[in-house]
Amino acid sequence: MALRFLVDEDFDNDILRGVLRRLPTLDIVRVQDFGLSGAIDPVVLEWSAKEGRIVFTHDVSTMSKYAMERVQHGLPMPGVFAVPQSLSIGKAIDEIMLIAECSHEGEWEGQFRFLPL
Repeated sequence: MALRFLVDEDFDNDILRGVLRRLPTLDIVRVQDFGLSGAIDPVVLEWSAKEGRIVFTHDVSTMSKYAMERVQHGLPMPGVFAVPQSLSIGKAIDEIMLIAECSHEGEWEGQFRFLPL
């Protein structure tokens, strides 16, 4: 089964478009495409866990807190990658492509990581 991804509401759409140009078959969706616009981080993380989607976000401060709370409570958390807004669009695209093409299912479960890796 291919990895599935979710980008948080605040995620840079230029990065998302660049990723999809390079890998149009990638299963990556936006929070707002599923009626989650304005949803708080715990709701986004719950949805991503139910759907088995790894999250990409620019929101380091609160998303990391809620992701780690899920792990501490033994709840599923497919993984979260924080993409600093200071990271160039090209580098962010390269890093996401690396994750998408070189990771295996479950590899990022319970992890909160920062890009670049």
